Amino acid sequence: MEEGTSKEPSHSCCTEDAFQWDTREDCDVRQILDRIGDKWSLLVIALLDNRSMRFTELKKTIDGISQRMLTVTLRQLERDGLVNRTVHPVVPPRVDYALTPLGVTLHATIQSLVSWTETHQTEIATARARYDSQVPL
Repeated sequence: MEEGTSKEPSHSCCTEDAFQWDTREDCDVRQILDRIGDKWSLLVIALLDNRSMRFTELKKTIDGISQRMLTVTLRQLERDGLVNRTVHPVVPPRVDYALTPLGVTLHATIQSLVSWTETHQTEIATARARYDSQVPL
């Protein structure tokens, strides 16, 4: 089991406001946000929209991801109930990955984030350029 990941769901770390979370490592909400907010998970979830993909397809499509990191990411997403892994009884073995219904709901949220980024990318580029010109190297 990954360090900082509990087996049992607990709500003891959450604050009085149900929409806030604690900053402690053992807070379930923080753990979930850490998982779904990492760059590899976001890319895998985005790629699995409306179709299943084989491991090798994912590996070829995601620039810069190692085989080990893709394996770890897929296992974590499967553990969290966001991705289904289907092993087909053929030789050589064929394994497909697809979003679960829960994963599909997360994809819709991620799509909103991507849309926001596309809408504001020029403003962000301008802010970066302004910042970079003011900060001494």
